[in-house]
Amino acid sequence: MNYNISMVTKEMIRQIPKVELHDHLDGGLRPETIVELADEYGIALPEKDPERLAQWLHRGSDRKSLPLYLESFGVTVAVLQKAEALERAAYEAILDVAKEHVVYIEIRFSPVLHLKEGLNVEAVVESVLKGLERGRRETGTEYGLILCAMRDQSVAISLEIAELAVAFSDRGVVGFDIAGDENGHPPKKHLEAFQYIRNRNFNITIHAGEAFGLESIWQAIQICGAHRIGHATRLIEDMSVHGTRIEKMGTLAHFIRDKRIPLEVCLSSNIQTGAAPNFDDHPFHIYFRNGFRVFLNTDNRLMSNTTLSKEMELAVKHYNLSLKDLERLTINAMKSSFAHYDERIKIIYDVLKPGYAEVEKTSGYNGH
Repeated sequence: MNYNISMVTKEMIRQIPKVELHDHLDGGLRPETIVELADEYGIALPEKDPERLAQWLHRGSDRKSLPLYLESFGVTVAVLQKAEALERAAYEAILDVAKEHVVYIEIRFSPVLHLKEGLNVEAVVESVLKGLERGRRETGTEYGLILCAMRDQSVAISLEIAELAVAFSDRGVVGFDIAGDENGHPPKKHLEAFQYIRNRNFNITIHAGEAFGLESIWQAIQICGAHRIGHATRLIEDMSVHGTRIEKMGTLAHFIRDKRIPLEVCLSSNIQTGAAPNFDDHPFHIYFRNGFRVFLNTDNRLMSNTTLSKEMELAVKHYNLSLKDLERLTINAMKSSFAHYDERIKIIYDVLKPGYAEVEKTSGYNGH
């Protein structure tokens, strides 16, 4: 499929304000930080040079398989077992995304993966929040933290994480997620955790439709009560498409579009895990051109060798997006965030819209 290159430039993309809602803490560390922490804690690495380590992680993640993609996280999780390491990773994450003008970010991670050196889950969450807050004070980038349960762990653990998320809801935690390999691990097995979250008027996002099909997405929404869906790449299976036009949709796709259920799209990682064959055949542009509430995310900045700016550049290149399209995607993201309504509105009207208008004015952009 051939696309015309938009008039949107890399410099314009760099300058526009951005919103990120699907970013894994343990998938976005600086390679230099991994090397330094591994040296401090006596942890063996496959490569000791930061640049070569990054290349090793990129290669390991680009194998067209979600289980293989997830293997690389053994390296990053290993160095995130101390309070100071978790705080540093969270702090550096805010600094890194602030450099590309991310004004609001929701970072997610699984607290139970960081208990090997004696921390309890409360101390793990407190350490991450401390780092995020330090980053916010220095950069002005607002944040929310999402706690993940893991699909392959027990329902008792997922309930514990759900309870933890609610307990920290007044200290920066904004939602609950379940992550890991979908195949053989349906979200409905963890229904008690989701019901706990729903009963306490809290927020749910679920990884679904990445490595498994429509059933996973349906369960996430209709059984578990997800307010957002991570990836949803396989939702395209509920549509009949001609070009970029949807000719027919099933009841699930209709429901998701009608109810404005947000879809957290991660282009690069979807290609690397094999959820989509290539960028031109990724369903993002089908969703976007047909009124679904979608927006762009990085998933794992280190593993996928990406940034939110790069994801926008890919979307401009492959789907001929205009600056107005990028603004619409960014506002979609902010509308879909788990921040409270007044904060969402404030960022949209005081930061996003003026920021896009300024870039359009100063760049002389005359696209649509």
